[in-house]
Amino acid sequence: MSDVDLVDLALDDPDAAERGARAVLGSSPSPERRVRALQALGIVHRDRGSPDLALGDLRGAVLTATAIGDAALISDVRATYGLTLVEAGQRRRGLHELDRATFDVEHPTARTRLRRSMALLWVGRRAESHDEMLRAARAFAEQGDRLWHARTLHHLGLVELALGDLDAAAEHTRHAIALFTPDDDPLEPLWAEQNLGEIAVANGDLARALAIFDGVAAEYLRLGRPRPHLAVTRCRALRAAGLPREALEVAREALAGTTVHPMDRAALELVAASALVQVEERPEAAVLARAARDGYRRLGNTWAEAQARLVLVRARRGERGVRWDREAREVAALLHAERIDDAPLALALAAERSASSERSALLAAAATYRSGRPALVRASGWWATALARDDDGDSGGVLRACARGLDALDEHRTTLGSTELRALATGHGSELAALALRHAAAGAGGPRALLRWSERWRATALAQPPVTPGDEPVLPSLAALRDNGRRLAEARAGGEPTDQLDQERRRLERAVRAEHHRQSGAVAVAEHLDVDHLVTEVGDGCLVELVDVDGVVHVIVVHRGRVRRAVAGTTADALALTGSAAFVLRRAARGRPFAPGDLGQRLQDTILGPAARLLPEGPVTVAPTSRLHGVPWALLPALAGRPFAVVPSAAQWLRARAVPVPAARPGDVVLLAGPGLGTGGAEVPVLAQRRPDAVLLDGADATVAASMTALDGARLAHVAAHGRFRADSPLFSALELADGPLTVHDLERLRVAPHRVVLSACESGVLAPVGAEELLGLASALFALGTAGLVCSVAEVDDAATAALMVDLHAHLDAGLDPGAALHAVRAAAPGDPTATAFVALGV
Repeated sequence: MSDVDLVDLALDDPDAAERGARAVLGSSPSPERRVRALQALGIVHRDRGSPDLALGDLRGAVLTATAIGDAALISDVRATYGLTLVEAGQRRRGLHELDRATFDVEHPTARTRLRRSMALLWVGRRAESHDEMLRAARAFAEQGDRLWHARTLHHLGLVELALGDLDAAAEHTRHAIALFTPDDDPLEPLWAEQNLGEIAVANGDLARALAIFDGVAAEYLRLGRPRPHLAVTRCRALRAAGLPREALEVAREALAGTTVHPMDRAALELVAASALVQVEERPEAAVLARAARDGYRRLGNTWAEAQARLVLVRARRGERGVRWDREAREVAALLHAERIDDAPLALALAAERSASSERSALLAAAATYRSGRPALVRASGWWATALARDDDGDSGGVLRACARGLDALDEHRTTLGSTELRALATGHGSELAALALRHAAAGAGGPRALLRWSERWRATALAQPPVTPGDEPVLPSLAALRDNGRRLAEARAGGEPTDQLDQERRRLERAVRAEHHRQSGAVAVAEHLDVDHLVTEVGDGCLVELVDVDGVVHVIVVHRGRVRRAVAGTTADALALTGSAAFVLRRAARGRPFAPGDLGQRLQDTILGPAARLLPEGPVTVAPTSRLHGVPWALLPALAGRPFAVVPSAAQWLRARAVPVPAARPGDVVLLAGPGLGTGGAEVPVLAQRRPDAVLLDGADATVAASMTALDGARLAHVAAHGRFRADSPLFSALELADGPLTVHDLERLRVAPHRVVLSACESGVLAPVGAEELLGLASALFALGTAGLVCSVAEVDDAATAALMVDLHAHLDAGLDPGAALHAVRAAAPGDPTATAFVALGV
């Protein structure tokens, strides 16, 4: 092995390079061989995160090379020394050594230029880095050095990514991957593949990015050579996807590693701090942001240091003081000067802390990011524009800017195939939507304008059918999760330890979520509500939509061509009363007396207020805010005496009405009874006697696979099973069947949703509010698939009472009543019954 090969080996196989270098140094080598051995050792120590050892070896190499007097050797070793100094935080000295290595010789080598370019990138001098990397790439190509040409093209892609030239970055990175061969270190093409994932994040293609990162992570694991920087890139993608807690988990796991390079440590602290800001854990976010800022400052990376300072400003948002005002403006100026994607957010935050004249200039600068950028960045630019119009008192301008910002976020959302990610993505538009609602509520457009804006960013995830991973009937991880659920239930029933099974469940749930998150969205155009069409469709009926404007409930009533508005109580009070109602219903389900007292009237006064007097006789459809979806609506006096149904949005009500009723045919009714019910699903045999042509699945026959086959395209499905709502992960809410849980992820694989579904399970209608006015859970999954109507409970219910109620309910459904009218008939026959109060009709 030549001594130059020893230096290359330090990059490919550090352990072998260290052994070889120490063998050379222990053999009384020539000065030239000593230089190369010390250089190889320095690279090994640097890449292991031991800068002091690395700098000691490399100083010795430079001194020995200088004593020899070989200009080319001095230049090459000095370049490695300079790059290592920069990585160690000695920016000025490192760049000085790199300048000497480059400009003190007549023809600097391509490797010298590559190293100088990498250092320039780390300190934020990206344009200079790009020029130097281009020279290095051309030189390696002219020399016919395939491996180093590939490495340099990969790094050129990184520089172009930092510059925002994403097309060139992708082109050069793919070229690099094509140049690598199976004989090269397998990590090198994986690093380049990881770079393609970072480019996908920058392009807003989060589904592709997550797929790339999962694949690269699996290969790193197979090779037994983890790379902490992958955690950084994955965290950025997870945060952009609205999954900050997952990002935080990945960052913390990587930070706990024993050998984390200072550059990676600072990056991990930064993404962890950003995730903590997203979940409103600001004190801890500030601690990590300071650590990241200090780490980047030691490394001399002013660009990344500015980003860490921005996260610190966000963590201290709301705190007043001259110091933080100045810090916000300085950070915004630094990021704006480099045209970083975070700049519009930084400028808008600085504007919040600035006097009128300076605020206008900052918002104007942020508005320059409205075009030519990824969707999330453009949305920030439009938010700044809306804030500027707000300052000018231009309500029309505010609404136009908010519309353009939400259009950009629609574009981002439709690239995602996962229902969860689509719902979470709407959280990026929360401030835009809140600003628009404030102006619509106060503006000249009246109740119709407020209704239009309420619908603009409500339940949009349900407007697109879910995209499922592949054509397999069952995903392997989903099947394994179901088996785990069965074993967990058996272990709990037998009083056996469940710690290992719980750990396995969490691992399998992560795998299932990852499989769904990797799905790209179908091309779709976001639907916007036509209020005039809605008013016509409502006709003589009545639609009531609740809108939260700065924490106050506004009630919009649509009836006979009129759209009227009333202002009720606060959302906070409504939620508190809803919690009290849930407690009262839970006590009743467990055999205690049902004594709601005046709770229903108080709920009505808070949620509907004077709008209760606007309701005409006859059926009502209620479209609550996502946070108020779980109200037991039958407690409200204005609703208790009439048929009513609940929908996530007016647009969803229109879609449900448009679903054609399938023609009756044998086997189009499904009766399903899961295990462990106190009554054994007592209503199911009764219903089966009434409907001898129905598909009956009970006992051991009530498996997930058989149930999915029967549910696909059914006209009516009745499911008697224990329901389990998962507030922490709504898409794992499930119905317990004979061989394990049937989750939302399973339901999303149906080809044709059942037209109507009755879920006689506890909390089967509970939905989790996520993003901005989005809902996730069993019922929302069926809505997204095309189910027109459901009957389900929003609280705990008594099994025996439920069985009796279900028999009566189906008698009314058989008589041709819709679910809302059928439930009303059941409640009218047993006024004040807590079980009937807990059930609600969703849809039509």
